Amino acid sequence: MTSKKTISRLVIGLIITIIVFIGHQIWLLDRKKSFTIDARLKEISGIEFDKRKRLWAINDGGDEPNLYQLDKNGKITRSIRIENAKNWDWEDMTQDFFGHFFVGDFGNNSKDRQWMTIYKIENPIDIKTDTTKAEIIKFTHPDFRSEQDEGVFKDAHYDIEAFIYYKRKLYLFTKNRTSPFDGKTRLYRIGDHAANFRAEYVDEFKTCTIIKELCWITSAALSPDRSKLVLLDSERLWLFENWQGDDFFSGDSYQINLGIVTQKEAVAFYDDNTVVFTDEIFSGIGGNGYTIKLDEAEKIPISKLRKAITRGEDKKKKKAKTKEVINKSTDPILN
Repeated sequence: MTSKKTISRLVIGLIITIIVFIGHQIWLLDRKKSFTIDARLKEISGIEFDKRKRLWAINDGGDEPNLYQLDKNGKITRSIRIENAKNWDWEDMTQDFFGHFFVGDFGNNSKDRQWMTIYKIENPIDIKTDTTKAEIIKFTHPDFRSEQDEGVFKDAHYDIEAFIYYKRKLYLFTKNRTSPFDGKTRLYRIGDHAANFRAEYVDEFKTCTIIKELCWITSAALSPDRSKLVLLDSERLWLFENWQGDDFFSGDSYQINLGIVTQKEAVAFYDDNTVVFTDEIFSGIGGNGYTIKLDEAEKIPISKLRKAITRGEDKKKKKAKTKEVINKSTDPILN
């Protein structure tokens, strides 16, 4: 039998290991810290650098419909109000080739918003006053079902917190709320101009499945040269390169550990090699901006075999789903 002394040593060893691990994770994140975010941005949910490398930020839902310019120390130096907008649940920002900003009001925690909104404003460099007006882009999920539908949780990809602009289109990455949780973020495509769109499915990517809150995609960013995509979650960056067409998941992918878990909600490229990300204040932790150089980061390749297996499983499921739809459409009771 194992003696009490041996058990005590094992327990102490385990505790020491946990403490060392947590300490290392804290150090990994803290060494990337660049600035402390202005207290007025306590729920910072999106960031973007304009063409003059000035940082802009937005707050999550409940704030005024404002964009905030920050200095290098994270202090607010200017704000611009979008007069014809409402901050229902602002989640991310991106910009096009000309520097027009897009603000995504598409948070959908309750999965009950059928139509979501993106506000397109002129390049902030050209806005000379403290107000502006936006073009309004509306979109809906192609398979939207109301909360009353008992099957909604099985395919709940209606919540979005991340998007990018690429070649005259906007690309949306879902915050997965499936039950049971399958760890995938889906990629959808819509237009970049004022209109009503039905989002088009492109592909999907499995992040992780251990704890859903740690796997949720909360922001996205595309490098200025359009060769790198990063997705953000609570403890990682997911880096994508060498994709085909507009399927960002079709090329090479990597995982970058960011350290201790915090509520990381926004990411942007400063240049083609430098990524800035921020976290919200939660339980007294966070509220900072961090910088990471991709050429210095440890990148863990995502197995191509894993992706191939996942794609094979997805194709089988899609075929089964299509067959089910066809069967229902030809059922005389349903017609």
